[in-house]
Amino acid sequence: MRLADVGRDRSADILAIINDAIVNTAAFWEYVPRPPESMVAWFDQKERGGYPVLGALDDTGVLLGFATYGPFRDRAAYKYSVEHSVYTHRDYRGRGVGRALLSALVERAEQQGYHTVVGGIEASNVASIQLHRALGFVHCGTVRESGYKFDRWMDMAFYQKLLSGGPPSSG
Repeated sequence: MRLADVGRDRSADILAIINDAIVNTAAFWEYVPRPPESMVAWFDQKERGGYPVLGALDDTGVLLGFATYGPFRDRAAYKYSVEHSVYTHRDYRGRGVGRALLSALVERAEQQGYHTVVGGIEASNVASIQLHRALGFVHCGTVRESGYKFDRWMDMAFYQKLLSGGPPSSG
């Protein structure tokens, strides 16, 4: 497996992973699969913000998973915080793909000068919580019954990792 920045040419592969997560998991809190044209705006937002889209690829170029981040909140004072997304193709879960992607994504956030990376995780997703804890993320709060999918209420647990970026402490 190798990690690389991926672009619009991988839109269909990324969309397939997203849509599988929408339809089959509680990890993506939407109900309806996204259409192919939605990826235009998705990549536009990533490019405007200078946000990476990392892909994990096998030796033949198959996309095993992807990771990205975007703004945590859309206000000026949050400019040093990002919220990440990491998704692994269903056939490659549990094989270290997510760990490799999240590690690389945190490194990229550090390089870009961010101060905190936040992950919102459906609170019963033990594997994702364990991964985040193993990589130094700490639980910073849970919003109870904030989502409804698959005929049940879901809690959103937030995990964050503090980085060294951001303005000087006097700023």
